[in-house]
Amino acid sequence: MAQDVLNALTLGSLYLLFALGMSLAWGTIGILNFAHGSIFMFAAFTAHLLVQEVPLPLPAMLAVGVLVGAVLSLLVQVLAFEPIQRRATDHRKAEMQILVGGIGIAIIPLAVAQYLTRSVPFGYSASTFRISTYDWGFVRVSNVQIVTLVAAFGLAAVIGWWLRAARPGLALRAIGVDAEVASMMGVDRRRLALLTMAVAGGLAGLAGVLLTYYLGSIAPETGDAFLLKAFAAIILGGVGSIAGVVLGALVLAGIETLVLVTTSGTWAPAIAFGVIFLMLLVRPNGLLGRQEVRRT
Repeated sequence: MAQDVLNALTLGSLYLLFALGMSLAWGTIGILNFAHGSIFMFAAFTAHLLVQEVPLPLPAMLAVGVLVGAVLSLLVQVLAFEPIQRRATDHRKAEMQILVGGIGIAIIPLAVAQYLTRSVPFGYSASTFRISTYDWGFVRVSNVQIVTLVAAFGLAAVIGWWLRAARPGLALRAIGVDAEVASMMGVDRRRLALLTMAVAGGLAGLAGVLLTYYLGSIAPETGDAFLLKAFAAIILGGVGSIAGVVLGALVLAGIETLVLVTTSGTWAPAIAFGVIFLMLLVRPNGLLGRQEVRRT
């Protein structure tokens, strides 16, 4: 039982790292980035390519994942989303075009990774980091699980504090409430949007590298599956709420783990999403969501 809880917490932490950046961008600057899954995968894939040439330890691999994820996310923002926002005649059209544009952009890194790997899963066997397991009596925990748990909950706490206490975080929340009024009050929307996208991409890259270590290998298509899970976690917890993302990720991972250990596991995603659907019939705004969508 305790082992199942630990495994659910680890899976929830990976969902959280992935969904945190996606929720941050969606709940503040209004960008629902469907290329987030490809950024997540390609950052992990780049670390895989690099470690084949230069054996690296875990901290260096995590740094590579964060850097690649941040750079890719910034490129998507500058080369695709900003031009869409400038040319769109109204806000709703811009949101729809960004959503479709993100889906189109996601195909590029996916196709590159599929071509280079022949769609074969890749891992970090050449890394100098070795996974160790510790027996704590009633539960066995690996060093990767410890790093994942600390990173996920630590970063969620830091981002939550930053949004509520730091001046740039408050300015970002002001954009989420009313972007035009925030601009009139002197908030630099473009600078904060770039910062938000860089943080979102960095979190995706971090999650990609940790997931690869945790599972041993991932496939180029893994980002698509995680995108759906993260989207479900955000909707379940409540759009724009950091605490909601934490809760949504943990509930989703908990349901999936419960189904997995009590059945053959085939129905885990279907049952998990079914439960979420029923829950949203009762609470359409999510567990911790509010009537105001763009609020963090």
